[in-house]
Amino acid sequence: MPQVLTTNALITCPHGGKGTSIPTMPVWTVNGGPVLLENDTGTLACPFVLCPCVGYKLSSMGLNATTVNGRKVVLATDFNQTFTGLPLIITEFHQVMDNTTPAPLPSGPPPPPKPELEDMVKPVVVAAPPVLAFNTMTMMPPALPVVFTLTSAFPLKWILTLLNGVAKINVDITNGLPPGVVVAPAGGQWGSPVLVVTMTLNAAFMAALGPGTHHFYMTGVSKRGLPGFGSAVLTVT
Repeated sequence: MPQVLTTNALITCPHGGKGTSIPTMPVWTVNGGPVLLENDTGTLACPFVLCPCVGYKLSSMGLNATTVNGRKVVLATDFNQTFTGLPLIITEFHQVMDNTTPAPLPSGPPPPPKPELEDMVKPVVVAAPPVLAFNTMTMMPPALPVVFTLTSAFPLKWILTLLNGVAKINVDITNGLPPGVVVAPAGGQWGSPVLVVTMTLNAAFMAALGPGTHHFYMTGVSKRGLPGFGSAVLTVT
């Protein structure tokens, strides 16, 4: 049996806010916890007041064929995000021998898991520099680059998210944000074990963000669905 996600799991956002999942079809339980299905939702008690992660909606990556009344079962390793676009950090407590078999099911015995499905190592994401500063009086510096280095043996994709601490909104900037944010390479594709993505902010964009702190989160996702993330914080004065 795969390690299905249940309401017993510890789910948090990157800020440490604890999640409470809401099962809509609690017909299968593991250790007393209902198994969660695709489109089930949850709330997050996020302490990050600038742009809190208030909740999430679960989805399946299709890495296992298990369903309940026609709805896909969510695995503990399926990649899922908060409503603000940040990765959910999931720890499930029931132990299983994970024999995940993607749909459609084979007619004979299931094949052994592929190496990428046996990989339980989260991607490593490093932001350099992690701390940035911009002054609206001097409009200096004229541009600020941030280099994100992502490492995974079996990479799938990456997502770059801005949390605007003044407007209290989140923006997906994986493809950049013309004309003020240039991301190279853009698009979120990740095909090599090591990837370097450079984000460059220009002065006009930083001034328009407004005085305060703004967070840029880079999330890397493995083919198994495990996320890793790094962040850079821009302070505008």
